[in-house]
Amino acid sequence: MDQREAPRSSRIAAELRQRIESGELATGQRVPSTREITRQWGVAMATASKALAELRREGLVHAVPGVGTVVSTVGPAGPATPEQPVRAGQTERPARTGSHLAGSRRGGPDQALSLDRIVATAITVADDEGLAAVSMRRIASELGAATMSLYRHVDDKDDLLTRMMDAAFTGHQLPTVPPDGWRERLTVAARLLWGMFRRHPWLAPALSVTRPQPVAGALPYTEWVLASLVDQGLDLPTVMTTHITLFNYVRGTAVNVELETEAEAQSGMDNEEWMDSQEPQLQELIATGRFPTLARVLGIDGYDFNLDELFEFGLQRLLDGVAALLASAR
Repeated sequence: MDQREAPRSSRIAAELRQRIESGELATGQRVPSTREITRQWGVAMATASKALAELRREGLVHAVPGVGTVVSTVGPAGPATPEQPVRAGQTERPARTGSHLAGSRRGGPDQALSLDRIVATAITVADDEGLAAVSMRRIASELGAATMSLYRHVDDKDDLLTRMMDAAFTGHQLPTVPPDGWRERLTVAARLLWGMFRRHPWLAPALSVTRPQPVAGALPYTEWVLASLVDQGLDLPTVMTTHITLFNYVRGTAVNVELETEAEAQSGMDNEEWMDSQEPQLQELIATGRFPTLARVLGIDGYDFNLDELFEFGLQRLLDGVAALLASAR
């Protein structure tokens, strides 16, 4: 088949294959993620996933938990699938009690699998491609294992997701010694949560406020916020409501991170480029004279939207409200 007639995913795979074989992408070097491919080649996420899957089938690339997809060792006889390295400082978490994790069932060809590797690989896929890309089959493929072997370590996909969330929270620790003052403590907690959601865009949409998941790693955050407020004169239900309000503010703002990432992947434009593309239509609406205040606020230079600044502004206003609540309670 003529290269021009090949599927788009195969053409992208061919370009990456050429870069690997020429040495432009060296052994161990990270290859473009699916989201990077969608931006560079202007294709859908599914097409990007197919391109990387083709390279994985050929043994040219493999996934490294916590790092991403990297170039495999390529020798004279062709590509070889290397060992999946464990990142420095990574430790095995103790297995849960239960028949599916019992030591007597860990053996045979899948004994190299571990709960840490499964969870870390799932997080890497979710960070790169979104939570929709995470499936038991996909994670098994990334690890070079049989899909059923994963069930020796996790019950199902819901259990895997809970463990992914737990690992994400565990990887972002609050200070050992809290700062003085309830406001300073809540600021530290909110910024830590925001940074975690920024690092893992899938996490905020995955967490539920109305049906909270049993994520053990999130409890230190909850304890920190509650302890910061419990002796400030509020009744206990109000303390809990304030904690949920703060958490939901950070989470609700962070949901936009994943939405923006998906929109950028689909459109090939970042936020500023998309806003620029909408400028003519917006100016037409403003020119009608029906929205004089909006026209005045936007002015000549427009408005510089920044999600981090939006988060920080809203956080401080929310804490101003908590300060007023505490003052009235006293």
